[in-house]
Amino acid sequence: MKIWFYILIAALMPGAAFSQQPTLQNIVPNPGFERYANAPIGWAYKGSYFGEVMKYWFSATTASPDVYGPNVKVPADWADKGFGDQKPHGGKSMAGLTLYGCINGKPHCREYIEIQLAEPLVPGQTYLVEYWVTHLEKSLQINNLGAYFSETRIERKTDEVLTPEPQFIVKDIVAAPNGKWVKVSGTFKANKEYEYLMLGNFRDDQHTQFKAYRDDCFNYAYYYVDDVLVKKVPPFLLVPVKPDDLTRQKLEPGKPILLKNIYFEFDKDELMPRSYVELNKLLKIMLGNPNMVIEIIGHTDNIGDDDYNKYLSRCRAKSVVTFLLENKIKPARLRYRGAGEHQPVATNETDEGRAQNRRVEFVVVRK
Repeated sequence: MKIWFYILIAALMPGAAFSQQPTLQNIVPNPGFERYANAPIGWAYKGSYFGEVMKYWFSATTASPDVYGPNVKVPADWADKGFGDQKPHGGKSMAGLTLYGCINGKPHCREYIEIQLAEPLVPGQTYLVEYWVTHLEKSLQINNLGAYFSETRIERKTDEVLTPEPQFIVKDIVAAPNGKWVKVSGTFKANKEYEYLMLGNFRDDQHTQFKAYRDDCFNYAYYYVDDVLVKKVPPFLLVPVKPDDLTRQKLEPGKPILLKNIYFEFDKDELMPRSYVELNKLLKIMLGNPNMVIEIIGHTDNIGDDDYNKYLSRCRAKSVVTFLLENKIKPARLRYRGAGEHQPVATNETDEGRAQNRRVEFVVVRK
């Protein structure tokens, strides 16, 4: 697979726009780290904090990437080292990661940020990958800044160094002194339907080049990240329609039809961006069958209180109905309910089974 990169010193350039046009569409949700799930009141020293605060993003390990934005309070001992002095490339927020320093004993010496893409990659399609970086003023400068695409989420219960082979990697040292933002950019051809993107350094310290560009550099590398972009590069390939695709299902009254790849925020009813690929297919079906009435049914696994599970499943079914209403489907054509944990399709004794039971279906009431 041929991969190359460009490094451009940033002047004034806005963040990537999100457009419905295929030539402009950025499939990275929240690319500039501007949307928060919860108020960023400070720093924390566990990986889960990043995902709890930053909408759609999460840490792939227990190491703790940092959030910078309005009202973020950097602890005094870290602020004294210059953390938080940097201004974002675009907007008001950015992320920060330690990318080198394990052999020097730096705690959480390798940090990664990960996100589910708004749509899966198309095998054979060429994609542009780019994001903007700069580093802490006294940080070491390193190479190996990379992007790794995977079919499933990477989730480790330690702060280990991850060494998969990234589809995009910067082999030269990325120098960005004095707060200058640098764009790292390159292309690659997808060979699988990758769903997730992870940013970081996917080489250990022994295989990472570093440079101390000033006498008082720290013994680790810390980079800020902002305005992440992944988009298709022409020519655009047609997305193949699989035999089990929603648009190929027989619309038989009373038959439950699974809405695949519907994702919600943890313990919430807010739809994740990846869900809209399937929801737009359902919308297409509704528009093509103007007299059809359907019922949306939400389901959960058996973890938690029965009454709460029924409530949550109903709220999630309602979120799907709300999407259809917002796209001009008449209320009289839509019904919804929550079944909770009472209609499992798999065992609740395994993680895989519980995942299958957490689902949304629809039933044709009348054609």
